Amino acid sequence: MAHGIVDVARAAGVSTATVSRALRGLPNVTEATRERVQRAAEELGYVPSPSAASLASGRTRTIGLITPWVAHWFFANVIEGAERALRAEDFDALLCTFEVARGWRRTRVDPDVLRRRVDGVLVVGMPLEPPEVRALEALGHPLVFVGAGAPGHVTVGLDDVSTARRAVAHLADLGHRAVAHLSGEPNDTLEWSPAARRAEGWRAEMAARGLPCAGLEVHGHFDVAGGRESLHALLDRRPDVTAVFAASDEMAMGAILALRDRGLRVPQDVSVIGVDGHDMAEHLGLTTMVQNAQEQGMTAAAVLLDMITGAPVPRDVLFPTALVERGSTGAPSPARMGA
Repeated sequence: MAHGIVDVARAAGVSTATVSRALRGLPNVTEATRERVQRAAEELGYVPSPSAASLASGRTRTIGLITPWVAHWFFANVIEGAERALRAEDFDALLCTFEVARGWRRTRVDPDVLRRRVDGVLVVGMPLEPPEVRALEALGHPLVFVGAGAPGHVTVGLDDVSTARRAVAHLADLGHRAVAHLSGEPNDTLEWSPAARRAEGWRAEMAARGLPCAGLEVHGHFDVAGGRESLHALLDRRPDVTAVFAASDEMAMGAILALRDRGLRVPQDVSVIGVDGHDMAEHLGLTTMVQNAQEQGMTAAAVLLDMITGAPVPRDVLFPTALVERGSTGAPSPARMGA
């Protein structure tokens, strides 16, 4: 008769979860316990079978991970952090991406691709319409958002309004009056999306300082090319801009390229600040509001696993951002202010 994981657990005097962790070489198992489990498995002729273990537990030990991109800095780091936390608990990630292209409305999230395949769902940086959220809720699994949350659901991310206000305050304190903003996608209008919240923070800080916003916001599509293209368009109609607050470091990098294209110096002619803490920010001398994206991914995965086991979890987890000043911001030149 073939023996299963329950038989090994009974023989070793441990839980089936401990057997699974011990035989897969996962942490949080003492060496003595690991040896006892391995000895019991050898004596019973037990060979671990992930699929059999999943059927026995009624769980897939897989988490659905929904994201629009994997190549952008924020998304790649959140995914890496989440996968690291999931692997430590012997869970896999089922990655579902939805292409977001300029001028095209993305495909709606289809929960059927996850049905009976996952134990929970992580949504990374993807603002979902209410019908999409309801469709995911109908799966009956725990649901956690990273970055772009949804009302009534656990969200791990930043205080985007505060982060934006501090970035604009930094520029205003340097003496800048015409502070442009590079936002995300034009159709990203959900009030809980990071793009919308950062734009809200920009407007709030500008208003608090008596600075006008009209004609100073453009959509940079959260990538380098978009930031470059959109700043060119903005400067064509607003050559008086002396500072740029970009909602991501990648757009900020694009803005710096656009300024170089036009023979403008950074920061002598135009200052630039971003949000993220991109790996290339230090090399480019970019001032930015730094966040820890990997930690957000790890925390979101840990919270989701707690929800699966029925443990209590917080409604929202806010991560701090820190202003890191580099060479891309400085006081405006008198000549630019006069212009």
